Amino acid sequence: MDDSDNITRFLILAREPVIPNTDRAFKTSIVFTLEEGPGVLFKALAVFALRGINLTKIESRPQRKRPLRVVDESDSGSAKYFDYLFYIDFEASMAEPRAQYALRHLQEFATFLRILGCYPMDTIP
Repeated sequence: MDDSDNITRFLILAREPVIPNTDRAFKTSIVFTLEEGPGVLFKALAVFALRGINLTKIESRPQRKRPLRVVDESDSGSAKYFDYLFYIDFEASMAEPRAQYALRHLQEFATFLRILGCYPMDTIP
């Protein structure tokens, strides 16, 4: 079934990062993990808002390698559920200082961070 809202992405893979020119609008895709704690996801997302970077996609997925944690043995007895990978697309090129600063700031909270790619934004008519 075709849906006019569906978008297909094509990827070019490279061993070394390619920093694009900023002569047109770009999107960047990243994936990261966070330690558990109050407000950690808020802090991670705020690094983009503080720099005026628009997020176009936020998706979380349980990690395959660590799908379920055990119950905390402390007196609180709180259960630890899943460790999550967070996938984010944002409207900025890695050539832009604001994107570089945002990711440096995100590294303060992230236990893992990978840039999946930076690509031109397509304008949909």
